[in-house]
Amino acid sequence: MMGPILDRATAEQRREAALVADDLAAVLALAGAKLPSLEVDWDFGRRSGCYLISLGAARTAEVLRIVELLRKGLHYEHLTADAEGR
Repeated sequence: MMGPILDRATAEQRREAALVADDLAAVLALAGAKLPSLEVDWDFGRRSGCYLISLGAARTAEVLRIVELLRKGLHYEHLTADAEGR
């Protein structure tokens, strides 16, 4: 169990982990995709002070949709960088 000192020291990490997991779930939902097992690994965080986002398991179709979204995002990022001369 986490002591009060570690609890205070990791409060921001816990908030950030929860927000990131929620943001990822929300963005994926807007795109029609989901990771059904997406969660913060709270147990690991309490033991180590390092909070990890567990992406969990998902059906192949869901992961394929996420891969497609990432490819489109990368393509857009490259187009934007090229247009800006970077």
